[in-house]
Amino acid sequence: MVWNEKLKRNIPIGWNNGTLIDIANITMGQSPDGTSYNEIGEGVLFYQGSTDFGMRFPSVRQYTTAPSRFAKKGDILMSVRAPVGAVNIANNDCCIGRGLSALNSKIGSTTHLYYILNDLRIAFDQRNAAGTTFGSITKEDLYNLPIVIPAKEVISAFDKICSPMFDRQMLLGEEIDTLIKQRDELLPLLLNGQVLVNSDLSVYKKRRGKIPSLTLNHVSDIQILQCKCIIGIKTVHYTL
Repeated sequence: MVWNEKLKRNIPIGWNNGTLIDIANITMGQSPDGTSYNEIGEGVLFYQGSTDFGMRFPSVRQYTTAPSRFAKKGDILMSVRAPVGAVNIANNDCCIGRGLSALNSKIGSTTHLYYILNDLRIAFDQRNAAGTTFGSITKEDLYNLPIVIPAKEVISAFDKICSPMFDRQMLLGEEIDTLIKQRDELLPLLLNGQVLVNSDLSVYKKRRGKIPSLTLNHVSDIQILQCKCIIGIKTVHYTL
């Protein structure tokens, strides 16, 4: 370890100090005309700020027909308004509003950039906890955030280990989004009787044994029914 005067701390030998713009292409968001917003899927997917963020991927709430600034699928989205530093990953091409910035790696390692930004987020959180609240961060401040830049061979080794896991997380995120969409479409149909779920309960019974449960573990078929009746009384018998 050697002392780095600019960072005011020790860093590994062969590593250097730098700024965020040294390793990332950064796009600052810009909000489209408010009249272009909609929730019916017209235009381009739009994320305004960190209120759209999920655990790892943002939730779809709005679209815009007048996009101005874009993020590509796989870009890292970072909040530039309170809470500054929160991060998500864009799992679709999208438009970003003024509360966000989009970043991708200049050195070909999204995983390295993602964890650099998470480290910065922790630093912002610590300052917020100490009472130094950041309402926003400017373009210049974001570009010039001080970071440690590891040796190229270290970044390469890190990327080799982490990239497969990162790609797998992206794939799982897409699958989860698809399942959520299916759930949101099917649940109302289940509740009003337009869908029947036929389940093979034999596997379920063997798995749970004598433990009572109302959860079905295997859905084998879904039937969509055409129901014209608005009000009716139906007796349903369940056999477990």
